[in-house]
Amino acid sequence: MLTAIHRHEYLMPAIQREFVWGADQIIKLVDSLMRGYPVGSFLLWDVKPETAQGYTFYEFLTNYHERDNPYAEKATVPAKNGTTAVLDGQQRLTALNIALYGSFAEKKKYAWWNSADAFPVKRLYLNLVDEPDDEELGAKYDLRFLTKLEAEPADGHISRWFRVGAVLDLGNAGPAIMKELHGRGIAGSADAFQRLYDLYEAVRVLKPMNYFLVNDQDPDKVLEIFVRVNSGGTTLSYSDLLLSMATNQWQELDAREEVRSLVSEINTTAGRRFSFSKDVVLKTALTIADLDVRFKVTNFTQDNMAKVEAAWPQIKGALLRAATLLQQFGYNERNLTANSVIIPVAHYLHLRGATDSYLDSTADSTDRLALQRWVTRSLVKRGIWGSGLDTLLTRIREVLLINAGTGFPVAAVEDAMAAVGKSLTFDHAEVDELLNLKYAGQRTFSVLSVLYPGLDLSKKFHEDHIFPRSRFTRRKLLDAGIPAAQVDDYLAAVNLLPNLQLLPGTANIEKQDSLPADWIPEAFPDEGKRATYLADNDLDALPLGLDDFAVFFEERKQRIRSRLLATLGTSLEPLG
Repeated sequence: MLTAIHRHEYLMPAIQREFVWGADQIIKLVDSLMRGYPVGSFLLWDVKPETAQGYTFYEFLTNYHERDNPYAEKATVPAKNGTTAVLDGQQRLTALNIALYGSFAEKKKYAWWNSADAFPVKRLYLNLVDEPDDEELGAKYDLRFLTKLEAEPADGHISRWFRVGAVLDLGNAGPAIMKELHGRGIAGSADAFQRLYDLYEAVRVLKPMNYFLVNDQDPDKVLEIFVRVNSGGTTLSYSDLLLSMATNQWQELDAREEVRSLVSEINTTAGRRFSFSKDVVLKTALTIADLDVRFKVTNFTQDNMAKVEAAWPQIKGALLRAATLLQQFGYNERNLTANSVIIPVAHYLHLRGATDSYLDSTADSTDRLALQRWVTRSLVKRGIWGSGLDTLLTRIREVLLINAGTGFPVAAVEDAMAAVGKSLTFDHAEVDELLNLKYAGQRTFSVLSVLYPGLDLSKKFHEDHIFPRSRFTRRKLLDAGIPAAQVDDYLAAVNLLPNLQLLPGTANIEKQDSLPADWIPEAFPDEGKRATYLADNDLDALPLGLDDFAVFFEERKQRIRSRLLATLGTSLEPLG
C-alpha cells in the first residue's frame, strides 16, 4: 500500500482534510509498527473512470514543509482511467510516506517566519545504539526527525543514527543488516541488530493491512460512509466538509485552492499578521451568499455551492478590505480577541459596495469611525463572539440587509444583538473590571483605543507604561526613596490600565525608561502640543514624579473610569 502511494497509484479525494499530524505522531506510528502493534484498518474507494473525471483528487504529501509545502498537490487522473482513493487512513498513510520516502520541516521555536534557516529539513532516523530518553512519548525505540548534519557522528563517535527510509535499500534481514552494522562499528551489538531487524520486519515484511473497499459510485453514499468512519477519530470539522464539497461542486474555481490562498492573503499581505482560519472565511462566504450560516451537511447542496462560487469574487474582496480595515483600527493576531468580528464587517462592506477607496477616503471617515467603535466595544465586552455565534451573525445580517444603505447602522445592530442576549451596554462592575486590565492583556489594546479614539491606529502604536516598568523593582524603588510600606503597592499597580497609554512606536523607543516628568517636556517642547497631549491622555495637572506615583495612579484611575462610563453608555456613580 505504501509503495502504491509513493507511485501515485492511490490518491485522496477532496473530502479529505489537510495533513495535520505533527512529528511526534509520526514517530509514535512508526514505533507502533516496529513493536508489531496494529495500526488500524483502512477504507478505500474503487473509483471507476466515469466517476473519477467528475471529482478532484490530491496526491499524498511526501516532503512536508510548514511554510513552503504544507498541502498536498492536486492530482491528474488521465481520461478513461480510474483510481483508488483513500477515504479513511490518510493521516496514517501520509505519515508513513513522509517517514519512509520524504522529509518534515517545521518552524524552529522563536525563529522568524521569513528566515531562510527557520525551517530545517529533517528526515526520520532510528537510534541503533541507545534507548529513548523521552518517557513522555512512551516509545520503545529512539526515533527522531534530524537534519543530515545532526545525524552525522562527531569525530571519534559511533554512527548511531540510521535513516528509516534506508531500510528499503537493505537486501535482506541477515547479512545486509550485519554489513550495515559493521560499517558503523557496532557489529557486535545485539541490541543494534535487533532494532534494525525490527525496522526491517515492520517495513519490508509488513503484515497485510486490513482494509475495506467501497465500490459504490454514488457520491452521497460515499460521503455518508466517510462521515461515519471519521466520526471515531479526530472529528472532521464541518468547515472541512464544506470546503471539500465546494471543491467537488464548484464549476470554474477550485474551492480548496481559493480558500487556502485567501486565508494566507488576509493573514499576511501588506504587513498584516492575523490568524484567521478557513472556518471564518467559509462562514463569511455563507453570510454574503445569503445562506444558512450554520456548518450543517444539509447546507452543502450543489445549489448552495453554486451561489458561493458565483459570489466568490465579492466575498474575497470584502474579506481583504475588512482585514485591512481591522489592521487600520490597530488590530493584529495578538490583540484581535475574536476573529469572527470580521464576518459582519466584511458583509457590511459588501452590501455598501465598498471599494478600496472606502479604506482611506475623507468622505467615509465618519462611517469608519462608527464601525471602529462598534468593533472595539464588541471585543471589550465579554461573551459577545462566543456561544450562540450563528444566531448572532444571522441577526446582524438581517439588520445590515435592511439598513446598510446609509452607513453602518450601529443602533439597529446593537438592538438586534441585545435581543439575542448580546447587549453592548456595560454595568459599573464591568467598567471597574476593565480598570484592572494588565499590560499586554487580550483586551487592553481595545480598551485603550476606546478611551483615546483620536489616535491614527493605522500607524504602529505600542502599549506603553507612563511610569516605566524598568524603574519598578523593589531595590530601585527603595533606592529612589520610596517608603518600604508603599513598594508593594507600586509593584502591584505599574502594569495596570491607569498606568498605560498608546504611544507611537518611535516615541516609545525614544522614551525608554524616562519618568514622565522628564520625558514629556522633551517630547513636546511646544506648550500647545504638550497641553493637548496631556489632556488627550488624562494626564493634565497630575503629578508625574516617582514620589507621587500612588496619587497619580488613583487620580488617573478615576478619570479613566469616568471616560469609560461616558464612552460605553453607562451612568456615572462613585467608584466602590
